Amino acid sequence: MSASLAAPARDRLRIAIQKSGRLAEPARAVLAACGLSWRESRDKLFCYGESLPVDLLLVRDDDIPGLIADGVCDFGIVGRNELEEQAGERRRNGLPEAYRALRGLNFGQCRLMLAVPDSWEWTGSEQLQGKRIATSYPAVLADWLQARGLDAQVVELSGSVEIAPRLGTADLICDLVSSGATLAANQLKPVETLLESEAVLAGPVREPGDARAGLAAMLLRRLDGVLKLRDSKLLMFRAARDHVAELTRLLPDADPLVQLPGDGDGDGPLQLQTMCHGAITWQRMEELERAGAQGLMVLTVERSLA
Repeated sequence: MSASLAAPARDRLRIAIQKSGRLAEPARAVLAACGLSWRESRDKLFCYGESLPVDLLLVRDDDIPGLIADGVCDFGIVGRNELEEQAGERRRNGLPEAYRALRGLNFGQCRLMLAVPDSWEWTGSEQLQGKRIATSYPAVLADWLQARGLDAQVVELSGSVEIAPRLGTADLICDLVSSGATLAANQLKPVETLLESEAVLAGPVREPGDARAGLAAMLLRRLDGVLKLRDSKLLMFRAARDHVAELTRLLPDADPLVQLPGDGDGDGPLQLQTMCHGAITWQRMEELERAGAQGLMVLTVERSLA
């Protein structure tokens, strides 16, 4: 299906997210934090945007890259692993690049890893020569092997990859790893990382040229604000002018200190604030206090437009 047939000019954005699974609720939450709300449909597959002309499609995660490629959706929230796998398939089939990761969303983290039986003594990737590797990500694995000049057999499985060595259908596996508990339960150990994955906001290579362009830009701007503030706090305090340099040194993960207007006349303390993008623990506040900060306050920030 061509994008020109699938996506005629329209004035509403469509975002595809996972209907159910580990990315479903976090995806809804991050979009809601951007000010989006929806009216649920009876079939639970389409949600009509109420706060903004931005609709949701609830689908399988492996359908999302294709929906973007065909122009059915303007954005999708999907694992980087799935996006890379389908991009690899397109390259192998001689198809042009159709989508890209626009933003990492900092949830759904996992790694695509090689895992071998516990009995193996792993010395390096040269051990893969001539071996059978079971995986649900054949394109990513094949590209990785080719880049290293390794000749191994890729055994494609749609699920239960971790049991393949015990069944004798493969010598080792290439699979997603979060905690490693599933590997341990199947007497496997991770040995090599192929891909660091997380949920991403994906979009087409070409931006929309109709009324959706402004909506897309606004959504990305709001999303950037949400992501920036996710682990951020507003830190406010008073300090003498000669303590500012040391306090700045103690805040390497913060924006430049801002002196509040109309303050700092004479020899009195300055009223200062900054946006801190790391954890502000009690120990850290006490360290700032010893360096000259007074009246420390840590405030949650819900929204920001840079």
